[in-house]
Amino acid sequence: MMEESDSGRRLPQPARLEQAARAAWLYYIGGRTQDEVAAQLNISRQGAQRLVALALAEKLIKFRLDHPIEACMQLGQALAERFQLRYCEVVPRDDGPGGPLAGLAIAGARYLERWLANRAPLVLALSTGRTLRAIVAEVSPMDAPQHKLLSLCGTIAADGRANSVEPVVRLAERTGAQCYPMPTPVVAATVAERELMQSQRSFTTLRALLDEARCIMVGVGNVGWRSPMHASGYISDTELTELIEAGAVGEISGWSFTADGKLLRGCVNARVTGLPVTTRPGCVTVGVGAGPQKVQAMRAALHGGLLNAVITDEATAAAILADTAT
Repeated sequence: MMEESDSGRRLPQPARLEQAARAAWLYYIGGRTQDEVAAQLNISRQGAQRLVALALAEKLIKFRLDHPIEACMQLGQALAERFQLRYCEVVPRDDGPGGPLAGLAIAGARYLERWLANRAPLVLALSTGRTLRAIVAEVSPMDAPQHKLLSLCGTIAADGRANSVEPVVRLAERTGAQCYPMPTPVVAATVAERELMQSQRSFTTLRALLDEARCIMVGVGNVGWRSPMHASGYISDTELTELIEAGAVGEISGWSFTADGKLLRGCVNARVTGLPVTTRPGCVTVGVGAGPQKVQAMRAALHGGLLNAVITDEATAAAILADTAT
C-alpha cells in the first residue's frame, strides 16, 4: 500500500508509519507543539496533525498511567484479602461506549509483559475470547523466543467455522515465542469424539506443557442468551438451555461452573475438548473480566478457587465484594 506524503511524494506504508512514529515521539515525548513538529519534519501543520492521528490509530502510542489510584487500590486489596489472591489489579471504571475492555486490555498486557520479559524460559497459557484478544493486541512487540505459549481451548465452532485467530498465535507473532495452539473445536459432538481428539499427540503435548505453566491467563464468561459461548456458535440454543437448567452461571475456556464455583459434571462439560483451568502452587491463574453481566461469574470463579489472581474494574470489584459480604 502506498501513501502520499505532505509534499505530494508517495511513501510506502512502512515509511509513513515511521514518519508517524517520529511525529508522535516529538509531540508526546519531546513536548513539541504541532507547529514545531511540522517544522522539524518539514511538513505542514495539518500534515503533522494527520501523522499524530495516524500514530494513535495504529496504536504506535500507548498510554499507561503511572500513578496509583487510591480507590482502585483499596478495592484490589479488599478482593485480594477476601479471596486470598496472589495478584489483583483493579482499573478505573469506564462508562463510555467501549466499556471496561480498553482498561482491562492495557492492564492485562502490562502483566503479560512482566512474564515475557524474563530471560529464563517460561510456559504461559491463555484461553481465547474478546478480552484475551484485546490484551494481546496491547502487548508491545519484543523478542522472546525462549518462552512457550499454549492455548487452553480452540476457536472452532460446532459447524467447523473458526471464529477468530487464537490469542496465542497473535502473541507469538508479537514476541517470537514458541506457539502451541489447540487444534480442536471448543465442544465435541460426542464424548467419544472428545476422547479421540484428546488422545492425539498434539493434545498430550499441550497437557504436559500446562503442568509446567507459570502463568495462566483466562477470560471469564457468563452463561446466558448471547453470552460468549452462545454468540460464537460453540454451543446451541438447546445446549445453552441445558447449562442454565443445570445451574451454570459462568465459564472459563468452555468449562461451565455453578454459583459456588464448582465445575458441572456431565452436561456440555462432558464434551469440552480443552484443558480445564487449574490453580496450583507455583502458577498464577489470572481471570480477566468486568461488566455487570460478568459479576456473578467472576464471584463464583473466585469463590470456588478456580482463580488465584484477577484483573477487573472498580465497578465489578465493588459488586463482587458487595455480593460476598456477610
